[in-house]
Amino acid sequence: MIKDNGLRRIRLHDLRHTTGTMLKDLKVSPRDAKEILGHARISVTMEIYTHGDQESHREAIGRISGELFGGASE
Repeated sequence: MIKDNGLRRIRLHDLRHTTGTMLKDLKVSPRDAKEILGHARISVTMEIYTHGDQESHREAIGRISGELFGGASE
């Protein structure tokens, strides 16, 4: 079915990475994300299971800009 429809194969384990990233995007604390994902060390959660994206980078830079120059920066 995957090949017939030109889809990328997604492993069940890939959903753990998606969950880690979604928890980050939803502003769930890293300690809570670690517990939800069942990791022994928070470094595993932060370094392997959460992925950045351009939108979160833009948001962070906008917050820094707002702090440095005042007002909301988009």
